Amino acid sequence: MQASVLQAKFERIRANKLFETFVIVVIIASALLVGAKTYDMPAGVATVTLFLDWFISAFFLTEITIRFLGEKRKRNFFKSFWNWFDTVIVIVSLIPADDTELALVARLVRVFRVLRMISIIPELRLLLVSLVKALPQLGYVMLLMFIIFYIYAAIGSTLFENINPTLWGDITISLLTLFRVMTFEDWTDVMYETMEVYPLSPFFYISFIFLTAFAFLNMVIGIVVNVMEQENEKLRKEEAEENNEPTLQDVMEELRVMRRELHTIKQGGKENE
Repeated sequence: MQASVLQAKFERIRANKLFETFVIVVIIASALLVGAKTYDMPAGVATVTLFLDWFISAFFLTEITIRFLGEKRKRNFFKSFWNWFDTVIVIVSLIPADDTELALVARLVRVFRVLRMISIIPELRLLLVSLVKALPQLGYVMLLMFIIFYIYAAIGSTLFENINPTLWGDITISLLTLFRVMTFEDWTDVMYETMEVYPLSPFFYISFIFLTAFAFLNMVIGIVVNVMEQENEKLRKEEAEENNEPTLQDVMEELRVMRRELHTIKQGGKENE
């Protein structure tokens, strides 16, 4: 009985918005602390930052413990990827960051503590999940983009090698040059250089930019947005099922049934006439 009461208290603390807000504040403070340690600081300030670092680590350990104890079924806690993610980061961040063999690992993990913001804020979690689920579709777009890159790199290396071997010496260097063109990093300097020998070379660059920077980029954005909309719809459906509320599909289905019934009533009235 007492265990269930404690579990209920921890569950209320975990679901408390003020507690979640404080966790976010601590995560931000942790990120700022990592940045502050990259500067030269007086001995007194360094001692304060060390104390704050241990306080943040202790708080994260307490917070993950509260979330674990607040779970009704403890096994369900480890069924979530985000719980595993947070637990690993918290445990590894407890490694002393002093002059030890694992000091470098500990400092790097402390940098990654800011990623806990993703697991805390649902909107960020939704963005990351959508991006991961969009990767299979994005893979085909990237493959097609690589084919276009490869074709243009081969053409550029063949035509422009004698003009500037530094930029077009072989297909590998040509790929890097084309990436520079796609990101608009002084691409006009590259174009004007080849225009002195090939006056029609602007068509080479403009067509490449149109295919990569415009067409393929919009395809990538479209795929990610589509997956995000699917995930949003899935999330809304799950929330509606938890709250026993009708979903949009349920409402549409009821409207279709009502239309069929209304159509049947109208047909029956015409036959009676």
